[in-house]
Amino acid sequence: MTAAYDRLKARFARIALLGQAQSMLHWDAAAVMPAGGAEARGEQLAVLSGLSHELLTAPQVAEDLASAEAHGAWDDANLTLMRDAHARAVALPTALVEATARANSACEQRWRTARANADFAMVAPALKEVVRLQRETAAALSAATGLSPYDALMEGYQRGITAADVEPIFAAYETFLADALPRAEALQMQRPRPVPLPGPFPIAAQQALCRDMAERVGLDFTHARLDESTHPFCGGTPTDVRITTRYNDASVAQALLGVLHETGHALYERGLPSAFAHQPVGEAAGMAAHESQSLIIEMQACRSDAFLRFIGPQLHAAFGGDAAPYAPDNLAGLWRRVERGFIRVDADEMTYPAHVILRFRLERALIGGELDVEGLPAAWNEGFASLLGMTPPDDARGCLQDIHWHDGAFGYFPSYTLGAMAAAQLMRAARADLPELDTRLSGGDFTPLREWLRAKVHGQGSRLGFQDLLRAATGKPLDPSDFTAHLRDRYLVA
Repeated sequence: MTAAYDRLKARFARIALLGQAQSMLHWDAAAVMPAGGAEARGEQLAVLSGLSHELLTAPQVAEDLASAEAHGAWDDANLTLMRDAHARAVALPTALVEATARANSACEQRWRTARANADFAMVAPALKEVVRLQRETAAALSAATGLSPYDALMEGYQRGITAADVEPIFAAYETFLADALPRAEALQMQRPRPVPLPGPFPIAAQQALCRDMAERVGLDFTHARLDESTHPFCGGTPTDVRITTRYNDASVAQALLGVLHETGHALYERGLPSAFAHQPVGEAAGMAAHESQSLIIEMQACRSDAFLRFIGPQLHAAFGGDAAPYAPDNLAGLWRRVERGFIRVDADEMTYPAHVILRFRLERALIGGELDVEGLPAAWNEGFASLLGMTPPDDARGCLQDIHWHDGAFGYFPSYTLGAMAAAQLMRAARADLPELDTRLSGGDFTPLREWLRAKVHGQGSRLGFQDLLRAATGKPLDPSDFTAHLRDRYLVA
């Protein structure tokens, strides 16, 4: 190890800690901050973003990167990631970084009111400023990396995946969906309609159940919290993970399945290699990789026949009433129902990719300048009708439903469906390696799956890119056919 590399490690550790402080401030803003704190919070986040950027772009960094040497696969990968991060950072003026952080924070707060009032006009000026700054950022990153502007933004969320990679995958899925969706709907019509679970579901009982299930999956609450927020998410740090959900006393599924999803994210953070904590190589391998971990827990494991045999009695014990609706077949009918709807986070796993395809196309157009913010509601409604044959009745169920664009997250959405596809591929490999997996899940035991994921994914950090991570774990790069095969098995078998 060279002295230059040691200096870089120390510097990147400081940058990582500033990033963790930002993550905690974002969690606080979503979970507990009063509305009146928004302006000050925006300034705090802007200053931290500026400090991180100054640390990363200081002249000493370029000098150390030029002379640093590392020996061994992990340190070599760490140094490569440092160089990539520096190249992206020096492309962006500090003033742009701080202005972006302020605009994102202000727009996110205004979005909350706009969505509650289903009034896009309330947030349009703030979103217009966010998009302007994202276009400026994308152009600067494009000039530095040689990627297209939109690809340069995507690179910040998932290394090595471009729009050209995504387009044929999404086009093929759109073709699959046009045939599979009506077939799945027709098969459902031939079966008895599932019986709704007998609510109401007291919030306190839901909170206890959600915490218990998160612990059963493997979340250690000496290093985690579960709170409420408008939009469920996972944040914090690997040793202090913050997950959130939202409760509704008329439905237990929303909170419970949301917690299981966020627990998958949390387990990834908790399983990252501690030997490289606060280093680029010790972080997650990207957001598509992260989504694969939430979805392998929620969709692949917790909606499986095996786990439904376990969770039914747990639900009945928590909420009482008639036991029949908690039978595995009825839960499968409720929680694995294909149904067109307007809200992405409530969508089933067959129609969910259509929501992502729409957002991918619209955000590319916004960044490319082919679509203006003022035209977003109409473009959204037209695209949604084309993909799912429905027109949102208002903007709250249309272009206002997601936080991402209002918080400056352009290039993120493809990760959701790439992650779903990777989750199916990983689960197929896990079942091949763990013949006892379904038996263990039917007893509520996630240990084999959790340990397999820790070895194959979590513990690898970002040493491997998305495709190489999948190759190492499953023997092949991303194969969307594993996802469509999973959907056929689950929804298209009579």
